[in-house]
Amino acid sequence: MLSDIDKWGIDIFRISELSSNRPLTCVAYTAFQSRDLLKSLAIPPKTFVTFMMTLEDHYVKDNPFHNSLHAADVTQSTHTLLNTPALESVFTPLEITAALFAASIHDVDHPGLTNQFLINSSSELALMYNDESVLENHHLAVAFKLLQNEGCDIFVNMTKKQRQTLRKMVIDMVLSTDMSKHMSLLADLKTMVETKKVAGSGVLLLDNYTDRIQVLENLVHCADLSNPTKPLPLYRRWVALLMEEFFLQGDREREQNMDISPMCDRHSATIEKSQVGFIDYIVHPLWETWADLVHPDAQDILDTLEENRDWYQSMIPPSPPSDDMQQLATNESQQQQDRIHFQVTLEEGDETGEAVEGGDTGGDGGGGGGDGESTTFSSEDAGGETEENATEAGM
Repeated sequence: MLSDIDKWGIDIFRISELSSNRPLTCVAYTAFQSRDLLKSLAIPPKTFVTFMMTLEDHYVKDNPFHNSLHAADVTQSTHTLLNTPALESVFTPLEITAALFAASIHDVDHPGLTNQFLINSSSELALMYNDESVLENHHLAVAFKLLQNEGCDIFVNMTKKQRQTLRKMVIDMVLSTDMSKHMSLLADLKTMVETKKVAGSGVLLLDNYTDRIQVLENLVHCADLSNPTKPLPLYRRWVALLMEEFFLQGDREREQNMDISPMCDRHSATIEKSQVGFIDYIVHPLWETWADLVHPDAQDILDTLEENRDWYQSMIPPSPPSDDMQQLATNESQQQQDRIHFQVTLEEGDETGEAVEGGDTGGDGGGGGGDGESTTFSSEDAGGETEENATEAGM
């Protein structure tokens, strides 16, 4: 199956079974080998395997979703996106290594809880990172510390300059997987699409660090949010795993008399509507913009995403029929209120926030602010749940 590592929609679950639950080590080694990165960056193969197995061991096996299988999936997706024709020969071996490394470490030691839960519960991690990209900072710190373990420094033969450059890129990419950065990342990507430069051969021209890292950040972000673009049977498995992780958090919140987070109440969450909203206002705008950037390379991915969205739409339970026009009018009014919408809250600058109705630009959501930004969509459809947090649905 690893011969299909370049293909979009590979069955990563099967790879996990065939690798004795070592999907991340397996996928990462295959990706690095196929790109000849072990040779070009003088990475000792034994050290690489030792590090990857150690990294994989530090993913929490008991998490339904945020475990090494998710990391393997994002790494394989990143590998595939790096092969897109529009990016051919654009990135250096060091940049490609940084992207694959970032994908492989991006959720290490994830506790199966959201940033907001950690902040609300005044957890040690939230206190350590001052409520800012709590998990993402933790993933980076854990991964770079693991490199210091005996026999784990895969970058041992790099120059000091190479190590510094790689570290900066990896930090930038992993911090960009924080969903509170999504709107600002997407706005910058749209600006890049509007002003993109291509060489005569059709590949993108990225002639400065800002442009190069911006594409890599969005590439890894797309890979992290790629489950809805995969074949429907795989996508449905991922949704089931993610929702179970959310529900476990909700159970914990209930036990601790905390407010139950959006989509985390197993007694009232409506999974189908949540997925349609997640696609409409988070995933589709991102992938549509990425497809514009690398046109026409990602059209098949976009088509699958739209088919999957339509399937989930078709699975939403129908509303009960009404007997009279008054009831019909009431229902229509309620549906207007229930319409999923975005709320972009800027902690810096506009503290009142900005609401973008779902009927507007299909998830454009405006530019967005800096690091303090959070993105939510709310809906009264979730069995009484009034706010469904799209940022916590980061798949």
